[in-house]
Amino acid sequence: MDLLEEAAPSYRLLFTIPGFTRLVASMLLGRIGGTMVQLILVLFALDRYHSATVAGAVAFLAVAPGLVVSPIAGALLDRHGRARLVVLDYLVAAIALAALAALALGGLLPVPLLLAIVAAQSLTNPLSNAGMRTLFPILVPRRLWERANAMDSTGYVVSSVFGPALAGALVAAFGPEVALLATAVVYAVAMLVATGIHDPTERTQQGRLLADAWAGLVYVVRNPTLRGLALAVSTNNVAWGLFFIALPVLLLEKLHEGPALVGQLFALLGIGGFFSVLFFGRIGTEDRERQLMAGSMIAMGAAILAILLFPTPLVIAAAMLVIGIANGPFDIVLFTLRQRRTDPAWFGRAFAVSMALNYAGNPLGSALAGAVVPLSLESALLVAAALEAAAAMVTFAAVPARNRTRIRPHLL
Repeated sequence: MDLLEEAAPSYRLLFTIPGFTRLVASMLLGRIGGTMVQLILVLFALDRYHSATVAGAVAFLAVAPGLVVSPIAGALLDRHGRARLVVLDYLVAAIALAALAALALGGLLPVPLLLAIVAAQSLTNPLSNAGMRTLFPILVPRRLWERANAMDSTGYVVSSVFGPALAGALVAAFGPEVALLATAVVYAVAMLVATGIHDPTERTQQGRLLADAWAGLVYVVRNPTLRGLALAVSTNNVAWGLFFIALPVLLLEKLHEGPALVGQLFALLGIGGFFSVLFFGRIGTEDRERQLMAGSMIAMGAAILAILLFPTPLVIAAAMLVIGIANGPFDIVLFTLRQRRTDPAWFGRAFAVSMALNYAGNPLGSALAGAVVPLSLESALLVAAALEAAAAMVTFAAVPARNRTRIRPHLL
């Protein structure tokens, strides 16, 4: 650790930290699986059931149940260690996706059963989402957090490049069932890599599980920064949930393109974000968080508006690059701000609840898209652009400029 304290901050220095390479590898595989399955399920619903409503319901249930149980997941992470629970989530995902593929190939997958399996699989999602996120600030010294969070965000970026492109190519070449099986394999490999992750924190028993889960929820609600982030980021994610359903419908049904192009265009998000996160990871963000986040949201809204006004593949490609670039500083600021203003003793519970509240807008947006897109695709895109602008305003109104309040456990 002496070397870490004395050496100048760099990305190379991160990989000298014991366990960091394995953490990044397992995180990357898990997120590639996640981005693959998000798009595959939407394409599967549109291909097999020919319904944007079913696609919206699938996207909603792939996330919403997990968000509901996230306080319990956070309490489990704080008391039982993170790595083994990450492994559990990857195992559940692999089994669920393999079951969906087998049932679909056998013609035994009616819509209710599809929705039930997707909802059940989502229940363990917070274990890996929050578990991975909390391991970064635990393994990495505070002065390297921006760079570590850039690597964390790069995981999303790389997965958003390869995941959608691979998903679209597999669906186009072999059908959605084979694509689901391939994603199950990706999760299985991620599970094997994650078995060796080292969690340096001690496991603790902190009383009753439900009481700990409730305490985590209260902590987030009473923390001004985490509460403000929940309002701003969830509004942003309603826009993304709308856009995530509307864009494939626009490409497949209005422009008569194929699923491969859908995957390639979503991959452009990652290409733009890759360079963005590496650049902004080198920049100190303290006291500039709100400006960077709001600017990112405004850029995303402008890109969605451009797609609405000029719905051609070329304009869509340019807009996706812009969204990817804008997402880089957004993610780094979000991750770092949450770490700075959360008591480390509450990382598991606070991060699980905070991430769930932030992401809650995504399934709501997808469900809303399922109702709005069949009536008016243009209205869905317009609402998404307007919500991005609203999220930028909420950021300045709800997120404190500085950390004035520190919530301590005895206050709960």
